[in-house]
Amino acid sequence: MNENVVDILIYLYENYMDDDQPPPDDQHALRNDLAEVGFSQNEIDKAFFWLDELAKQISHPPTPVRQANATRIFTAEESNRLDADARGLLMFLEQNEIINAAGRELVIERALALESAYIDVDDLKWIVLLVLMNQPGQESAFVRMEDLVYNEAPLYLH
Repeated sequence: MNENVVDILIYLYENYMDDDQPPPDDQHALRNDLAEVGFSQNEIDKAFFWLDELAKQISHPPTPVRQANATRIFTAEESNRLDADARGLLMFLEQNEIINAAGRELVIERALALESAYIDVDDLKWIVLLVLMNQPGQESAFVRMEDLVYNEAPLYLH
């Protein structure tokens, strides 16, 4: 099976977080379930580490300074790994108040934490969804983002 961390995160979301079926009682059982469906232990470890780091970041968020009409400039690494469409998606989500500046920074950090050389728009949508799901008080934004993840229509017009 050619999987990556995002595939595992999507699997966890669709099978345990967005369903009536609760996850197994302990992490060991959940890891076994993931291995049984074909994910490698190495990728499972990376996915759990990614989720642990997300939890840490949310519990101790940085306080970005944002001035009115400020523009986010992406570093060379961010631009290489998040193409213009992905950066445009982040701008769209922020302008439509689905994420705020702090959320955008967390999404970028979590995207870059993946070992993928390139993060496509579909993977970035899932990262945003998982970040919002783990942020208290973001239920409305989460519902809007979930609709965007499952909606086949384009998010925005060029």
